[in-house]
Formats: sequence, C-alpha cells, structure tokens
Amino acid sequence: MKGMPAALRDYALQIANHEMGHYVVARALGFETGDVTLKVTMGLTHHGGASITLTRSISSLEAMKKHLEARIMVLCAGAMAQTLPPKHSPEKRVDKSKAAAILKGEFGAEQDHAKIRELRYLLRNIAYPDTDPASSDRIIAELTEINDRLWLRTQEIVEELAETITGLAGLLVERMVIVEQWGRPADTYEVVLTGEVLERLGPVQAIPALSVWA
Repeated sequence: MKGMPAALRDYALQIANHEMGHYVVARALGFETGDVTLKVTMGLTHHGGASITLTRSISSLEAMKKHLEARIMVLCAGAMAQTLPPKHSPEKRVDKSKAAAILKGEFGAEQDHAKIRELRYLLRNIAYPDTDPASSDRIIAELTEINDRLWLRTQEIVEELAETITGLAGLLVERMVIVEQWGRPADTYEVVLTGEVLERLGPVQAIPALSVWA
C-alpha cells in the first residue's frame, strides 16, 4: 500500500504473516480455507482472520487425534509465522521464545492460546485414557509431551513454507486500502483477500500436502 507509514507497514506485515501462517499451514494439513482479512490502525491496533473450515468426517478415535493435532498446529502456526524475518531475508527461522510470548497474549493472540489449551487437554484425554485423573504430575508430563511434539513439528512446517507465508503476507499488505471515515481523519487500513482470489494464486496452488508427522 503506497503512502502507508513505514512503522505501520512493518506492523501490518507482522500481523499478515500471522494470518497467512494460519492459512498456509491449514491448507498444507488438509483443511478447507476461505478468506483472509486484515485491518490495522495508525495506533498500531489490529484485527485479522483466516477462515478455516473445521467440518470434516471423523469416524474413529485415531482420526480424532489426527484432527486435534492438526488443529493445534494451525493455531500455533500464526504466532510462529509472525516471528519470521522479512521476505528478502535469507534466514527463515522462527523465533521460538517470541512466538511463545505472542501466544501467551503479549501481542493479541490470547484467543489462539486459549483454544490450544483446551484442545490439548482433549487430545491428552484421548491419547492417555488410563491415566489416573488424580495423578497431576503425570498429567502435566503428558500435556508437556504433546505440547513439545506439536510445537516442534509446527516449527518445521512454518520454516519449510516460510517463503510462501511471507510472500502471501506481502501481497495482503500491498492490497490494503485506507478506509474513509466521515467527519474525522481516516486512520484505518484494511483488506479482504477472498478464498476465490487466493485459490487462483500460484503460491497457494503450490502449497504441498503435508502430514501431521513427517
């Protein structure tokens, strides 16, 4: 977007990376996807979203486990992608400590974190049905094992698809327009990339189908 202040553009790119992280990893893991939206203000506030269809056929506990693992990874992917360096940087590494801070609510991703916590408990309940509910130490160890395993795999996928994520994020920001506001200065930029438009893009069509586990 021409005319967007540099600081606002940098901020918008971070949030665009976040939303495209959700979108790209969701597609790679087999979810149906829709629109991606982004709104940022001069005051460095934002609202964004990536539409992901959660309806799918689940006919066994094993299929349910895979679905929960994939969904948790999609939720983690936004915070990880937000920490990717700019598109022109040769390094495409996730900043894990910063990603963890984003998920814990320092940058507005607390909803992702709340969903992850709940889904992780559900996954643990399925994966370890024989654990004594009173054995808090063992339950914590099981939750930690699930968390660490999914976090590492998500990092691998985000870094593998980093070029696609940052490229699509750049396109999202390029298409932002300032919103007219009657009677006061306009301070909000926004964009909607529809699912139909995204489906036609070469980088989207080239997203590989990946499994939850390599």
